[in-house]
Amino acid sequence: MLESELLRIWPFPPIVLGCRNSSKNMLHTELAARTLRSNNSENARYNDCNCAVAVPWTKKYRTGQNINMENSVDVKIETKGERKPIKQNPLSKAGKRVCRAVGYITGDMKEFGAWLKDKPLMIQFIDWVLRGISQVMFVNNPLSGLIVVAGFLVQNPWWTLTGCLGTVVSTLTALILGQDRSAIAAGLYGYNGVLVGLLMAVFSAKGNYHWWLLLPVALVSMMCPVFTSALGSVFCKWDLPVFTLPFNLALTLYLAASGPHNLFFPTTVIQSATATPNITWTSAEMPMLLQSIPVGVGQVYGCGNPWTGGIFLIALFISSPLICLHAAIGSAVGMLAALSLATPFSKIYSGLWGYNSSLSCVAIGGMFYAFTWQTHLLAIACALFSAYLGATVTNMLSVFGVPSGTWSFCLSALTFLLISTNNSAIYKLPLSKVTYPEANRAYYLKMKKHQRSCCEV
Repeated sequence: MLESELLRIWPFPPIVLGCRNSSKNMLHTELAARTLRSNNSENARYNDCNCAVAVPWTKKYRTGQNINMENSVDVKIETKGERKPIKQNPLSKAGKRVCRAVGYITGDMKEFGAWLKDKPLMIQFIDWVLRGISQVMFVNNPLSGLIVVAGFLVQNPWWTLTGCLGTVVSTLTALILGQDRSAIAAGLYGYNGVLVGLLMAVFSAKGNYHWWLLLPVALVSMMCPVFTSALGSVFCKWDLPVFTLPFNLALTLYLAASGPHNLFFPTTVIQSATATPNITWTSAEMPMLLQSIPVGVGQVYGCGNPWTGGIFLIALFISSPLICLHAAIGSAVGMLAALSLATPFSKIYSGLWGYNSSLSCVAIGGMFYAFTWQTHLLAIACALFSAYLGATVTNMLSVFGVPSGTWSFCLSALTFLLISTNNSAIYKLPLSKVTYPEANRAYYLKMKKHQRSCCEV
């Protein structure tokens, strides 16, 4: 009778927390007796069994009064509708808007790509071409690609034309061959073409604006998607990228076939060293050594202008600060490696020792491995190995009169990606999950948290 009367007045049963000496029924009965004695009780006390009572109070008494428990330390009351809206600071709102706007142009610009899906194919194709131009440095960002094109114009407008032609032809060929549309949209079938177009113009003995050169540029660029697809079908067994191997194959075959004595398309003469260089360490110029860092980044595209290299670094920073950082570190490591082998300063200043190291450092330092301090050190080691391997490949291929290209980067990066280890901090991402270093690290931390929760269960 007592309990039914209480439930008529108080429809919510109490929640018993930590009862030690009595059952829930005893507590309910005691609480009912107290409630019927006085509806104006101001304080809730411990019952006879020292149990704390938490009341999820959502209604008022029929008398229109609420239980006043402000001075009680025993009872917790959860009320609905009493939470006051938190006023946000206008500065915080503006900061969130700025961060959201910056997020649209950084990373891989995923939202922009989704927005373009229902747009005309020609507009989408321009986006694919720009992404292909920036993918040389593992950047999937059309804005970065546009800035890289601006760097090409600073270096040489003719090289800009041949490079863009190589990208367009390579991407178009991939579409005709029916390659994976998502890979084409990410620029993965365009970056080898831009390198082919640029380096064929760089090694042309005819100089600038030799218009007939556009024909072999288009033909050789058409082979890049073929090499990419063929190598990809082999490397997928180990979940490895093809890197710039298609570019190396296409450029080496073209230069070896034409040579410096070709009537239509002669190439520059490449000779191996025949004498010991005379080097005096006092003649080293520190500003030029520091300048070789951005020049080394620019030499990834075959550009030796320091301003062009600086523009490329800006393009990298917009997409991923970690890529920009590792590109600069890799170029600096290549410069130090050249000094350790007493390389002539003119070659160091030209950045030829920095570009392979720069690419290797980016590939290992957060791109295909999740970014940790262990993989950061591994990236520096790979950059150093790539620099020394580059000297080896250069001396070997100079005998045949062909440049070294990016062979040393490909060999060193693939070697370090095939490392097996039990260290969980050296985590190689699945190729399908690779985007950019910051997102790769977020994926790694998510997987690590998931594994930890599974182990606890």
